[in-house]
Amino acid sequence: MPDKFQNHADSASAPATAPYAVQPDDLTPLPTIPRGIYVGGGGTIVLRGVEGSEDVAYRNLPDASYVAVRALYVRATGTTATNLIAEA
Repeated sequence: MPDKFQNHADSASAPATAPYAVQPDDLTPLPTIPRGIYVGGGGTIVLRGVEGSEDVAYRNLPDASYVAVRALYVRATGTTATNLIAEA
């Protein structure tokens, strides 16, 4: 199938081209740094940004919300949000 956008530059504000499901893990970094994370089922996400020195908790996220953060880790401990999709 032709991609009429293939000659456009990729950027942080461009649509994701390789989204993937996030499995929160306390020790393993995400396989690809995403543009942000879609939250299917609301709750809390504990993560560390690519240049962060400590974890932060995004609390009270509603269903079908979006966190605009370039995360290195999404931690299992403390994360209650579900159906997370990394927008890579």
